[in-house]
Amino acid sequence: MRVVSVLVALLFATGAPVTAAESTVWNFNVWGGKRAFTIGIETIKKILEAEAPESFELRINYGDALGPPKKNPESVRVNAFEAAQFCVGYYPNKFPLLSVLELPFLLPTKLRQRANIEMEVLAHPLIVEEMAKRWNIKFFGPSFLPGYEFMGNKRIETVEDMKGVKMRISGLNATALELFGAVPTMVTAPEGYTALDRGTIDSFGFPYTYGFGSFKLYEVSKYVTDGFNMSGFMCFQGVNIDAWNATPEKIKQALPTAQNEAIDAMIKAYKEADEYWIPIFREHVEIVKIAPSERVKLQTVSGKIWEEWADGQTAKGRAGNEILDFVKATVAKYTN
Repeated sequence: MRVVSVLVALLFATGAPVTAAESTVWNFNVWGGKRAFTIGIETIKKILEAEAPESFELRINYGDALGPPKKNPESVRVNAFEAAQFCVGYYPNKFPLLSVLELPFLLPTKLRQRANIEMEVLAHPLIVEEMAKRWNIKFFGPSFLPGYEFMGNKRIETVEDMKGVKMRISGLNATALELFGAVPTMVTAPEGYTALDRGTIDSFGFPYTYGFGSFKLYEVSKYVTDGFNMSGFMCFQGVNIDAWNATPEKIKQALPTAQNEAIDAMIKAYKEADEYWIPIFREHVEIVKIAPSERVKLQTVSGKIWEEWADGQTAKGRAGNEILDFVKATVAKYTN
């Protein structure tokens, strides 16, 4: 946390002393520019700063201004900056239990349901403990994503078309694609344009539609799928616990309202992004419709991947089965 001295002059006819007021500042690091994905943190900023306009500031630093995204956990842990955007797939083995939310086809496709499930999982004591003990981080802002599709220069219409294709997708979802011959390759969002342009990857998995549009991947692609609707990154906004503890009580009390309004704002932003980007995509790439039967093929292999994930966590002394069972029950709660 940064404490900024703000000089407030109290002028009276006879002259008045100058006093100093302290203002809490959170510096927040996020990759890329303003887009649908950042509407959540922008909404939280607006609400929290309005709650305590003279004693709290949330400074959003776009474009990795404070450091590379893959180092955000380490940077926030040591309070190099107070808060940051996190996506679990960028940090293999750093948030092992939270990676449950990146299991393929575990979460529903409807955004409201997904947001509600993620919020409950992020509040689970096992996840709270994992963040705190490993990284001195507290969750404070939702960053749920739409389903993933694939844009690039290899035409994919069936799962068999994935054979030999270098596909950008995160670890646990990559496991499902590997079973059909895909070659997972991990690059960050800002690296996607160059990777597609140079042929480092053939197809880029990203939230549909805003992700492809925000990073202009349609400019260096020929095709985009529509219908896989895969799980992707589990993302969230976190703050250094020491910085949180030193934050004004009014801000802490206002956070739940800010979170709910952020969820509403993100759902609206994703819908508006679809309306904006789909016509542009039609002008640049072929939109390849995926038959439901193809998605079912991927879903069919996913159950085994869930159980293997849980067993692997348990073998390392973590509560893998417990957290998986909790997520399954929470999914049922919001979808049945």
